[in-house]
Amino acid sequence: MRERYLEKLEQLHKELLEMGLLCEKAIMKTYRLLLAEEERQELVTRIDALEREIDAKERMIESICMQLFLQQQPVASDLRRITAALKLITDLERIGDQATDIAEIMQTGSVTVPIKGVRLTEMAEYTMNMVNKSVESYVQKDLSMAKEVIDSDDTLDNLFTEVRQEINRCSIEGQYTNDQAMDMLMISKYYERIGDHATNVAEWVEFSLTGKHRSGKVVNDVFAELNAGN
Repeated sequence: MRERYLEKLEQLHKELLEMGLLCEKAIMKTYRLLLAEEERQELVTRIDALEREIDAKERMIESICMQLFLQQQPVASDLRRITAALKLITDLERIGDQATDIAEIMQTGSVTVPIKGVRLTEMAEYTMNMVNKSVESYVQKDLSMAKEVIDSDDTLDNLFTEVRQEINRCSIEGQYTNDQAMDMLMISKYYERIGDHATNVAEWVEFSLTGKHRSGKVVNDVFAELNAGN
């Protein structure tokens, strides 16, 4: 019985890592959309497919967690890790949604690429790194890495502010139309939200390792929320 339980835990970690990689791939493809037009439709189609894969992973992980809860009755640290997994996959799923939102904007062709004078690609790279480290910190049980992601959210917020200023300046100078500027503002906002979700993931990792969330919640509070949701 214990061996089967450990196998399920290992499967949970594997599926979570794969879900994180799918999110990274989706963000990477939005990055490529910002660089050139040649592969636009192919990239948009692939991002849409990745979102469906991410949604399927979420359902699979939910099923694994429920099996662990109902069949094995985990306690202590395992209970926290499984509870955290159920919470953080919601944020990973939303990262897939945000990548799709960016792809939908780019599909219209209103934004001229490669984008010049605005550091949207830098935002894309930064959020990819945050997502990677947040998921890796869960799998590796690395509290310092989780805290690094949480702390890096301020840097992304500052970059978001600077990008908005760059878009505004370029619009005033006539480099972009009002519609182009609005689309780029929305793209930058979606990247900022991806960073927020990566931060949420890292905060759930912190919870899984310490037993306390930054909101003040403890494991019983979170478990009660999950039961209420079901």
